[in-house]
Amino acid sequence: MRLEHILDGLHVSFTRRRPLQLFTVFTRVLLGFGFIPPSIPKILHKPFTVLPDTNPVGHYFSALYQTGFYYEFIGWAQLTAAVLLLIPRTSHIGSLMFLPIIVNVAVLTTSVGFAGTWIITILMSFAAAWLVAWEYDRLKLIIFSNRSERTRGLPFQFITIPVFFAAGGAAMAFLWKLIGLGNFPNYLNIGFLLAGIGLLFGLVVATHFRFMRVGHLEVEDEGLK
Repeated sequence: MRLEHILDGLHVSFTRRRPLQLFTVFTRVLLGFGFIPPSIPKILHKPFTVLPDTNPVGHYFSALYQTGFYYEFIGWAQLTAAVLLLIPRTSHIGSLMFLPIIVNVAVLTTSVGFAGTWIITILMSFAAAWLVAWEYDRLKLIIFSNRSERTRGLPFQFITIPVFFAAGGAAMAFLWKLIGLGNFPNYLNIGFLLAGIGLLFGLVVATHFRFMRVGHLEVEDEGLK
């Protein structure tokens, strides 16, 4: 049995249980409302903490506060994730946004020794991971491809594509020499270097192209309908 079918069965089994349904709703609302208060000071560009710069946490947030609109961007990202999480139709997008944000906060609070808070943020990270897993049916295409075809290979693609990019790297070095870009002492060595990088880049492109899925979506097996 395919791993996808096993996970499908487990997901159906878990999501049909009412206690887990209520727990998931509780977790969504708790995390959603929990993210709103920290986002407001950032959006208004207000200091997040009154701790002095001598404290590692205070020093970090002081530096973050000085980043200008990036500080506000973090606040808007937190608020957006919270709102999306609270709306059932968009909860899968909210959970995807929430997870990396809260994991980053958990790593931060742990590394700077934010007393007590690191435990809370780690628990919030586990809760966010649960919410992502709950949305498995809406997110599984990130892991499992259901396109029915692969790309049609090019003639000698594992030679022609790398050689094309290697030639492009050499041509770039020649162009740099013409315009004097970088003022390198030896553009021949730069040419060999860029050609090698182009060759490696082309191999990755050719390999990715070989295994890329395209075309129509596969029809589910009759037994799974």
